[in-house]
Amino acid sequence: MPKLSNDPGAGVAEVDAYIQALPEPKRSTLEEVRRRILAVIPNATQKISYGMPGFVVNGKVVAGIAAFKNHCAFLPHSGRVFVGIERHLEGFTRTMSSLHFRVDEPLSQELIAVLIEEKMQVLEVDGWTRP
Repeated sequence: MPKLSNDPGAGVAEVDAYIQALPEPKRSTLEEVRRRILAVIPNATQKISYGMPGFVVNGKVVAGIAAFKNHCAFLPHSGRVFVGIERHLEGFTRTMSSLHFRVDEPLSQELIAVLIEEKMQVLEVDGWTRP
């Protein structure tokens, strides 16, 4: 992984490097999830956060993605995001704060939109302001 920079514009290159370093099919799966996240939050800033690609809106990470040995993950950086949306998560394995999905099957655009909306609602409860 490349050395991280304090330059906010370097974030896209860092995320590019993270994804490009992955073997297939993880690479194309995360690239598609990234594209779908940016379709929901097109003005998000990309950066490496906690060692994985993160998508920042108004100073807060609203989504993260990562690849692991046997799965990929969507990380909303809050366990509160999954509360109340269980019906959308049927068929997925998850931990308290990550949603696991197959290395060869990107999350749907619809599910990504639900997850990001829930994260924004959680942030608003904590005093964050939407753009």
